[in-house]
Amino acid sequence: MTDVVARHRGPLAAGTDTIASIATVPGGAGANVACWAVRQGCPDVRLLGRVGADSAAWHERELIAAGVRPRLVVDPKAPTGTVICLVDGASAAERTFLTDSGASLRLDPGDWSEGLLDGVGRLHLSGYLLFSAPSRALVSAAVASARARGVPVSLDPASAGFLGTLGVDRFLALAQGVDVLLPSRDEACLLTGLPDPADAAAKLSRHFPLVVAKQGGAGALVARSGAVHARVPAVPAAARDTTGAGDAFTGGFLAALLGGATPEEAARTGCRAGGLAVTQVGGRPPG
Repeated sequence: MTDVVARHRGPLAAGTDTIASIATVPGGAGANVACWAVRQGCPDVRLLGRVGADSAAWHERELIAAGVRPRLVVDPKAPTGTVICLVDGASAAERTFLTDSGASLRLDPGDWSEGLLDGVGRLHLSGYLLFSAPSRALVSAAVASARARGVPVSLDPASAGFLGTLGVDRFLALAQGVDVLLPSRDEACLLTGLPDPADAAAKLSRHFPLVVAKQGGAGALVARSGAVHARVPAVPAAARDTTGAGDAFTGGFLAALLGGATPEEAARTGCRAGGLAVTQVGGRPPG
């Protein structure tokens, strides 16, 4: 995905101009996670994605420069997906997305290859893939391949807004076979109908072996077997842009977990990555 990040201060002025600082940067939830996993020291990170011809070369260069091995399918009909990220500098740099998924949700089983899992220790899926029929079919194929090989699967639900449209029961059915769920606070509460994030994480851990619920400035919750086992504090940071902070957490967490860390230790690594991510514009690690 291509992110257009517009940082403004205070409310948007409807019907006229609002002064903003605007940057166009590479993004996409899965791509951001991949780049942060490399940053944390994961030696071999591969990304399957779909882009339009309009920016395929740029995205490939950016991923390679970050140490990721891209496998980008160029869509002959759709442009690269674009997100307008509205970041309110007067409100803890909180972001609001306007999303045109473009080619990204046109991934389908024909784009999957069994060889993508050769030598892989974990398959991570962006929840955005569950929000279109072609990419849902890809998820089914990829999870089946992973389970056949004994490769564990993690999933980030990705978007409370899209998740509400998909439906909780449908999400839980599509997420069968996932061993680590990494929801945000809002996503965890939406998936359980519970207002308290800790209760929500605990309930989700009855469906998934490990739940790590990202809490933004409140850190993270680690839940297993129906109970919260750890509350990991956030790393204090002066936020400029919260875009991609959750992706940074996920990339850091998964890399640490693959490196042998306990879930609690990996969550601390994720919080450090998230704290670094919010100090800069965009969702990728600093160059």
